[in-house]
Amino acid sequence: MFLIKKGDFFIIIKNEKNMSNTRGITLIEIVVVVSIIAILVLALAFSFQGWMGKYRVESGIKQIYVDLMNTRARAMTRNRFHFTDFPTATSYRLIEDTNGNSASNPGAGDNTLSTKTVDYAVTWAGGTIQFDNRGIVLPSATPLGATICIFTDYDGDGSNLSDFDPDSDCIVISQTRINTGKLTAQNTAGGACDDANCVVR
Repeated sequence: MFLIKKGDFFIIIKNEKNMSNTRGITLIEIVVVVSIIAILVLALAFSFQGWMGKYRVESGIKQIYVDLMNTRARAMTRNRFHFTDFPTATSYRLIEDTNGNSASNPGAGDNTLSTKTVDYAVTWAGGTIQFDNRGIVLPSATPLGATICIFTDYDGDGSNLSDFDPDSDCIVISQTRINTGKLTAQNTAGGACDDANCVVR
């Protein structure tokens, strides 16, 4: 660039050679930027899926835990037997013994307080969880150390690891305690849904 004086004014003249470098971006630069953005989006999508799976498993276990604790407290407050059962793999019911026969009879005299669902299948073989009017789990109905589990090894690699690695994915039930924990082995690796496989936290 250079200046030419014409009377009291200066005229700026730009050099044509320098103008050639400011024409814009090339197709190669666009392709590189789009490729980098696509790689970042894919990486974030996989990370987000794992995070959401972990959140849903933990949320399901915490929801069941809170409902069990509330059912226990309600049994003591109302001075009645209360029950929790799992009619399907992804749902459970909270039941109040309104007819006073100390047995779970939903739809036949007992009041179903609520039916809840969880996102992943629940493994439970302990039958109906019974809380007496003191909030104690009856071992005659629910074996001590009975465990509620959500197994999440879906890739079939047979490892002990969950695909989502949640902080808690099991609940151990004893006569006076209900604790959340983490499974040490997934069912695809031979892990059972029991208190020996659930490390209480």
